[in-house]
Amino acid sequence: MNQFEYTFETERLIVRPLKKEDYINWLNEFNNRLPSQSPHDDGKIDMSECTIDWFHQLVDKHQQLAMDDIAHVFGVFRKKDGVHVGMVDFSTLARMQFDWARIGYTIHNQYWQNGYGKEAVKAALTIAFKDLKFHRIEAHINIDNIPSMKLAESAGMAFECKRKGFIYENDEWTDHLVYYVNAN
Repeated sequence: MNQFEYTFETERLIVRPLKKEDYINWLNEFNNRLPSQSPHDDGKIDMSECTIDWFHQLVDKHQQLAMDDIAHVFGVFRKKDGVHVGMVDFSTLARMQFDWARIGYTIHNQYWQNGYGKEAVKAALTIAFKDLKFHRIEAHINIDNIPSMKLAESAGMAFECKRKGFIYENDEWTDHLVYYVNAN
């Protein structure tokens, strides 16, 4: 199986790379987002620049990033109707003796409180360890993002530490909490 076919199915979800034919479904769910529900939720986003050609270039870019082992991006789709409910991605931090990556995840806010985040992250971690051959996955979480901390913990990740001035965002160096899980 090549890296553009990595897929994992759960009872309710399919986690797989985006395909060019996902455009309408992907766009509809971004357009159906609710207004921002919390400080770490983008809520409604202006999608006017996201044309079909733009999306096809995005899919090609994701494939190139995966081929270069820089990042691996997966769409999260509801199995019963194929609706796009979110995304999970891995950014390679180091290979060789580390096999270490950072995980990112987002579920469209109209699908919150359904357990999709936990299910999607657990599925994506299976792909990360089994197919992508990572040994260690870290989540870097803003210190006030309680829902993300709970999601990381529910998916089997453990709190490791607080990194001071770790990520530059909103014009300043911010502290982040590190949650991790290692391959068995």
